[in-house]
Amino acid sequence: MSTDIGLAPPRGITGFPLGAAAGAVERTAAEWGCRVKVQDEGAADPVRYMKVTALHEQFEIVFHCEDGRTLTAAEVWIPRPGPEEITVRFRGVDVFRTPARRLLDHLREMSSTVLDETLYAYVPHLSLGFTRVAGHGVPLDSDGEPLYFQAVLTGPAGYYDFMVAEG
Repeated sequence: MSTDIGLAPPRGITGFPLGAAAGAVERTAAEWGCRVKVQDEGAADPVRYMKVTALHEQFEIVFHCEDGRTLTAAEVWIPRPGPEEITVRFRGVDVFRTPARRLLDHLREMSSTVLDETLYAYVPHLSLGFTRVAGHGVPLDSDGEPLYFQAVLTGPAGYYDFMVAEG
């Protein structure tokens, strides 16, 4: 069995459109066979806001509900090995099986701005944010950092635009 999770910023990810009600996110995650954990239900504080985490034996998705009511961003973590073939794609590219530096080169072809900070990378105009931070042993690239990204966040239009220097 295989599952494809498509990243479609600024609209969301497969099955989870940005702007969906938090309750709908919880129900859909449960339908995917995930254990659902809700943190700070209804909270809309800029530092501590509502999150819905979908925990599956092979993957984890953190749904950010920054207004305390609706899905504002989705953060997908690298799938773990198991009985299913799980692939996370952005415009046909396998996000977690393409080496991080090669993926960034591909994203540079799509966007005028890629902010590469070694462990974190942001593509403001595509509303994507990536991390190479890993909490366990993973293959390393020649720069000593994880070879593959470990998580990707998909946000609405303009989500990372504040990071681009105004000029």
